[in-house]
Amino acid sequence: MAVVRASLFKIVSHRNLNRNPFFPCLSLSPLPPPPPPPMPRSFTISASLSTSRSKPMCLYHTQGKCTMMDDLVHLDKFNHDCSKELQVNIAGLSKVHSQNHDFFLVLDLEGKVEILEFPVLKISAKTLKVEDIFHRFVRPSNMSEQRINEYIEGKYGKIGVDRVWHDTAIPFKEVIEEFEAWLVQQKLWTGGNLDRAAFVTCGNWDLKTKVPQQCEVSRIKVPPYFMEWINLKDIYLNFYNRRATGMVTMMKELQMPLVGSHHLGIDDTKNITRVLQHMLVDGALIQITARRNPKSLREVSFLFKNRI
Repeated sequence: MAVVRASLFKIVSHRNLNRNPFFPCLSLSPLPPPPPPPMPRSFTISASLSTSRSKPMCLYHTQGKCTMMDDLVHLDKFNHDCSKELQVNIAGLSKVHSQNHDFFLVLDLEGKVEILEFPVLKISAKTLKVEDIFHRFVRPSNMSEQRINEYIEGKYGKIGVDRVWHDTAIPFKEVIEEFEAWLVQQKLWTGGNLDRAAFVTCGNWDLKTKVPQQCEVSRIKVPPYFMEWINLKDIYLNFYNRRATGMVTMMKELQMPLVGSHHLGIDDTKNITRVLQHMLVDGALIQITARRNPKSLREVSFLFKNRI
């Protein structure tokens, strides 16, 4: 991803991320026989869990705004490659079924009043690898500066992300414009619905409710690529025959540890991706679960009989 040069202020502010808690002697006797080859390992995700320490993501880099790529101390402390955290054991790929889409766009919005964070991970349906990432912090348009400061301090201050949010957040309309440019660059959209890809969310709220609300506040039309999506909770219910009320429940039932900070959108998106990868390796078919009526945006059809 391209690196955009930021102002000197951002270079100095960048260092505030440091507050983030995330982050035999020779002989002539015959040599012993070589050890037997290792047994195939069970399916694993998240390479960071197998290392001595995991690194938090540089949240300036995820938005194309890191100015410290030549700083060795910074590079040693922060991860700049999301795919390293979400690697899949190649042995598990033999169980992956052919899917209806070539790519999954895992999305998990943050913000109850207005959207504050818009993270998307592009996942290959064949290799299960993270092929790219789109991540933006979003500045509310209908809040006073005082309310924004209180809101951000309450949500992101406790995990040390408030400074990067203030440095990088842009209005939702600009986020959508940049997201559409990213979709085109990824060859996933030429207008209308997505090409060869589908959104994956943990619930219907993100695309059924929040995006239309935010579009109304931001005075823009709901983009056509937000007309259908995959609710992973419905797929989980129908595949495992178990009800899971959310991401944390699914991860507990699949015996997967939570990585990162819950309710930091980019971290939740990565954890949802890990659940998706696990389900794909288990043989799940990941298909559209909800579709909006383009003539009546409030009307949504749910395509599964059994659903959360």
